[in-house]
Amino acid sequence: MEFTLGVSFVAGIVSFLAPCILPIIPGFLAYLAGTSVEEAARKRKEIFLNSIFFVLGFSAVFSALGVLLNSLLEAVAYDVQIWLSRIGGVLIIFFGLYLVGLIKLPFLEREYKLSVKTKFSSRYLTSFVFGAAFAAGWTPCVGAVLGGILGLAATAPGSAFSLLVSYSLGLGLPFLVVGLFAAPASTFIARYGKALSYVNVVFGIILIGLGILIFTQNLSRIANFEILNRFLLQ
Repeated sequence: MEFTLGVSFVAGIVSFLAPCILPIIPGFLAYLAGTSVEEAARKRKEIFLNSIFFVLGFSAVFSALGVLLNSLLEAVAYDVQIWLSRIGGVLIIFFGLYLVGLIKLPFLEREYKLSVKTKFSSRYLTSFVFGAAFAAGWTPCVGAVLGGILGLAATAPGSAFSLLVSYSLGLGLPFLVVGLFAAPASTFIARYGKALSYVNVVFGIILIGLGILIFTQNLSRIANFEILNRFLLQ
Protein backbone atom coordinates (compact mmCIF):
# COMPACT_ATOMS: atom_id res chain seq x y z
CA MET A 1 0.00 0.00 0.00
CA GLU A 2 2.79 2.43 0.94
CA PHE A 3 4.56 1.67 -2.35
CA THR A 4 1.54 2.50 -4.53
CA LEU A 5 0.84 5.65 -2.51
CA GLY A 6 4.41 6.73 -3.18
CA VAL A 7 3.94 6.08 -6.89
CA SER A 8 0.76 8.17 -6.88
CA PHE A 9 2.52 11.03 -5.11
CA VAL A 10 5.36 11.00 -7.66
CA ALA A 11 2.77 10.85 -10.45
CA GLY A 12 1.29 14.11 -9.19
CA ILE A 13 4.70 15.78 -9.38
CA VAL A 14 5.26 14.37 -12.88
CA SER A 15 1.88 15.75 -13.98
CA PHE A 16 2.92 19.19 -12.80
CA LEU A 17 6.11 18.95 -14.88
CA ALA A 18 4.22 18.28 -18.12
CA PRO A 19 5.87 20.36 -20.91
CA CYS A 20 2.63 21.94 -22.12
CA ILE A 21 1.51 23.00 -18.63
CA LEU A 22 4.61 23.85 -16.62
CA PRO A 23 5.69 27.03 -18.50
CA ILE A 24 2.34 28.81 -18.02
CA ILE A 25 1.76 27.98 -14.34
CA PRO A 26 3.55 30.99 -12.72
CA GLY A 27 1.75 33.49 -14.95
CA PHE A 28 -1.59 31.75 -14.52
CA LEU A 29 -1.40 31.76 -10.71
CA ALA A 30 -0.31 35.39 -10.72
CA TYR A 31 -3.22 36.28 -13.01
CA LEU A 32 -5.70 34.56 -10.69
CA ALA A 33 -4.36 36.74 -7.88
CA GLY A 34 -4.87 39.89 -9.96
CA THR A 35 -1.21 40.64 -10.48
CA SER A 36 1.67 39.72 -12.78
CA VAL A 37 4.82 37.62 -12.43
CA GLU A 38 6.89 40.80 -12.43
CA GLU A 39 4.97 42.07 -9.36
CA ALA A 40 5.09 38.70 -7.60
CA ALA A 41 7.63 39.79 -5.00
CA ARG A 42 5.30 42.54 -3.75
CA LYS A 43 2.14 40.41 -3.85
CA ARG A 44 3.50 37.04 -2.76
CA LYS A 45 0.78 36.58 -0.14
CA GLU A 46 -2.06 37.09 -2.65
CA ILE A 47 -0.54 34.67 -5.15
CA PHE A 48 0.11 32.04 -2.49
CA LEU A 49 -3.43 32.25 -1.07
CA ASN A 50 -4.93 31.91 -4.54
CA SER A 51 -2.63 28.94 -5.15
CA ILE A 52 -4.03 27.28 -2.03
CA PHE A 53 -7.61 27.66 -3.23
CA PHE A 54 -6.64 26.47 -6.71
CA VAL A 55 -5.09 23.32 -5.20
CA LEU A 56 -8.15 22.80 -2.97
CA GLY A 57 -10.34 22.98 -6.09
CA PHE A 58 -8.71 20.13 -8.00
CA SER A 59 -8.09 18.16 -4.78
CA ALA A 60 -11.83 18.21 -4.06
CA VAL A 61 -12.58 16.78 -7.51
CA PHE A 62 -9.96 14.03 -7.26
CA SER A 63 -11.08 13.14 -3.72
CA ALA A 64 -14.70 12.85 -4.87
CA LEU A 65 -13.55 10.64 -7.75
CA GLY A 66 -11.66 8.47 -5.26
CA VAL A 67 -14.75 8.05 -3.06
CA LEU A 68 -16.80 7.08 -6.14
CA LEU A 69 -14.23 4.52 -7.28
CA ASN A 70 -13.99 3.07 -3.77
CA SER A 71 -17.75 2.59 -3.61
CA LEU A 72 -17.91 0.96 -7.05
CA LEU A 73 -14.87 -1.31 -6.72
CA GLU A 74 -15.68 -2.61 -3.25
CA ALA A 75 -19.09 -3.74 -4.48
CA VAL A 76 -17.82 -6.03 -7.25
CA ALA A 77 -17.08 -9.72 -6.83
CA TYR A 78 -13.56 -11.09 -6.32
CA ASP A 79 -13.42 -12.64 -9.80
CA VAL A 80 -14.33 -9.30 -11.35
CA GLN A 81 -11.63 -7.60 -9.28
CA ILE A 82 -9.02 -9.97 -10.74
CA TRP A 83 -10.05 -9.04 -14.28
CA LEU A 84 -10.08 -5.36 -13.34
CA SER A 85 -6.55 -5.82 -12.06
CA ARG A 86 -5.45 -7.33 -15.37
CA ILE A 87 -7.16 -4.62 -17.41
CA GLY A 88 -5.67 -1.98 -15.14
CA GLY A 89 -2.22 -3.50 -15.60
CA VAL A 90 -2.57 -3.34 -19.38
CA LEU A 91 -3.68 0.30 -19.21
CA ILE A 92 -0.77 1.23 -16.97
CA ILE A 93 1.69 -0.46 -19.37
CA PHE A 94 0.04 1.35 -22.30
CA PHE A 95 0.37 4.78 -20.67
CA GLY A 96 3.93 3.95 -19.65
CA LEU A 97 4.83 3.16 -23.27
CA TYR A 98 3.31 6.47 -24.31
CA LEU A 99 5.37 8.42 -21.77
CA VAL A 100 8.55 6.66 -22.88
CA GLY A 101 7.74 7.62 -26.48
CA LEU A 102 7.17 4.18 -27.96
CA ILE A 103 3.50 4.95 -28.70
CA LYS A 104 2.21 8.13 -30.33
CA LEU A 105 -1.33 9.35 -29.72
CA PRO A 106 -2.12 12.74 -31.30
CA PHE A 107 -5.08 13.46 -29.00
CA LEU A 108 -2.74 13.24 -25.98
CA GLU A 109 -0.25 15.65 -27.55
CA ARG A 110 -2.46 18.66 -28.13
CA GLU A 111 -1.44 21.86 -26.40
CA TYR A 112 -3.68 22.83 -23.51
CA LYS A 113 -4.21 26.49 -22.59
CA LEU A 114 -5.75 27.86 -19.44
CA SER A 115 -7.93 30.94 -19.73
CA VAL A 116 -9.78 32.89 -17.07
CA LYS A 117 -13.26 34.24 -17.78
CA THR A 118 -15.38 34.61 -14.70
CA LYS A 119 -17.85 36.96 -13.04
CA PHE A 120 -17.07 35.90 -9.47
CA SER A 121 -16.25 38.86 -7.23
CA SER A 122 -13.97 36.79 -4.99
CA ARG A 123 -10.62 35.82 -6.47
CA TYR A 124 -10.36 32.97 -3.94
CA LEU A 125 -13.63 31.52 -5.20
CA THR A 126 -12.43 32.01 -8.76
CA SER A 127 -9.23 30.12 -7.97
CA PHE A 128 -11.18 27.27 -6.36
CA VAL A 129 -13.56 26.98 -9.33
CA PHE A 130 -10.70 26.97 -11.83
CA GLY A 131 -8.89 24.37 -9.74
CA ALA A 132 -11.96 22.14 -10.01
CA ALA A 133 -12.22 22.86 -13.75
CA PHE A 134 -8.52 22.07 -14.12
CA ALA A 135 -9.19 18.58 -12.74
CA ALA A 136 -12.52 17.97 -14.51
CA GLY A 137 -11.20 19.06 -17.91
CA TRP A 138 -7.74 17.66 -17.40
CA THR A 139 -5.23 18.47 -20.08
CA PRO A 140 -4.61 15.69 -22.62
CA CYS A 141 -0.91 16.44 -22.21
CA VAL A 142 -0.79 14.76 -18.79
CA GLY A 143 -3.63 12.35 -19.43
CA ALA A 144 -1.19 9.45 -19.61
CA VAL A 145 0.05 10.00 -16.06
CA LEU A 146 -3.43 10.51 -14.64
CA GLY A 147 -4.70 7.52 -16.65
CA GLY A 148 -1.97 5.37 -15.14
CA ILE A 149 -3.05 6.32 -11.62
CA LEU A 150 -6.71 5.67 -12.43
CA GLY A 151 -5.66 2.29 -13.79
CA LEU A 152 -3.79 1.65 -10.54
CA ALA A 153 -6.86 2.70 -8.54
CA ALA A 154 -8.99 0.23 -10.51
CA THR A 155 -6.71 -2.61 -9.38
CA ALA A 156 -6.91 -1.71 -5.69
CA PRO A 157 -10.46 -1.83 -4.30
CA GLY A 158 -10.66 0.18 -1.11
CA SER A 159 -7.53 2.21 -1.90
CA ALA A 160 -8.76 4.44 -4.73
CA PHE A 161 -9.49 7.37 -2.41
CA SER A 162 -6.04 7.20 -0.78
CA LEU A 163 -4.32 6.92 -4.16
CA LEU A 164 -6.07 9.96 -5.61
CA VAL A 165 -5.50 12.01 -2.45
CA SER A 166 -1.81 11.11 -2.65
CA TYR A 167 -1.83 12.13 -6.32
CA SER A 168 -3.43 15.45 -5.38
CA LEU A 169 -0.74 16.08 -2.76
CA GLY A 170 2.01 15.38 -5.28
CA LEU A 171 0.39 17.71 -7.79
CA GLY A 172 -0.53 20.37 -5.26
CA LEU A 173 2.77 20.88 -3.45
CA PRO A 174 4.63 22.19 -6.54
CA PHE A 175 1.73 24.56 -7.21
CA LEU A 176 2.11 25.98 -3.70
CA VAL A 177 5.87 26.34 -4.10
CA VAL A 178 5.44 28.17 -7.40
CA GLY A 179 2.73 30.33 -5.86
CA LEU A 180 5.09 31.31 -3.06
CA PHE A 181 8.05 31.98 -5.37
CA ALA A 182 6.35 32.86 -8.66
CA ALA A 183 9.07 35.10 -10.11
CA PRO A 184 12.08 32.82 -9.33
CA ALA A 185 10.05 29.78 -10.39
CA SER A 186 9.26 31.39 -13.73
CA THR A 187 12.97 32.02 -14.34
CA PHE A 188 13.87 28.46 -13.30
CA ILE A 189 11.22 26.94 -15.55
CA ALA A 190 12.35 29.01 -18.53
CA ARG A 191 15.92 27.83 -18.00
CA TYR A 192 15.41 24.16 -17.15
CA GLY A 193 11.93 23.37 -18.50
CA LYS A 194 13.18 21.18 -21.37
CA ALA A 195 15.39 19.12 -19.06
CA LEU A 196 12.47 18.53 -16.69
CA SER A 197 10.54 16.88 -19.53
CA TYR A 198 12.79 13.82 -19.23
CA VAL A 199 11.05 13.08 -15.93
CA ASN A 200 8.14 11.78 -18.03
CA VAL A 201 10.39 9.14 -19.62
CA VAL A 202 11.67 7.94 -16.24
CA PHE A 203 8.16 7.73 -14.84
CA GLY A 204 7.00 5.93 -18.00
CA ILE A 205 9.55 3.18 -17.30
CA ILE A 206 8.27 2.96 -13.73
CA LEU A 207 4.69 2.63 -15.00
CA ILE A 208 5.64 -0.17 -17.40
CA GLY A 209 7.26 -2.17 -14.60
CA LEU A 210 4.34 -1.46 -12.28
CA GLY A 211 1.82 -2.53 -14.92
CA ILE A 212 3.63 -5.83 -15.49
CA LEU A 213 3.63 -6.56 -11.76
CA ILE A 214 -0.08 -5.77 -11.49
CA PHE A 215 -1.03 -7.84 -14.54
CA THR A 216 0.90 -10.86 -13.20
CA GLN A 217 -0.55 -10.38 -9.69
CA ASN A 218 2.93 -9.81 -8.23
CA LEU A 219 2.62 -6.24 -6.96
CA SER A 220 2.42 -7.40 -3.34
CA ARG A 221 5.88 -8.96 -3.64
CA ILE A 222 7.63 -5.72 -4.42
CA ALA A 223 5.51 -3.87 -1.89
CA ASN A 224 6.72 -6.30 0.79
CA PHE A 225 10.26 -6.36 -0.63
CA GLU A 226 9.96 -10.13 -1.16
CA ILE A 227 12.02 -9.92 -4.36
CA LEU A 228 14.84 -8.12 -2.53
CA ASN A 229 14.77 -10.62 0.33
CA ARG A 230 15.08 -13.57 -2.04
CA PHE A 231 18.03 -11.93 -3.79
CA LEU A 232 19.86 -11.27 -0.52
CA LEU A 233 19.27 -14.79 0.80
CA GLN A 234 20.69 -16.52 -2.27
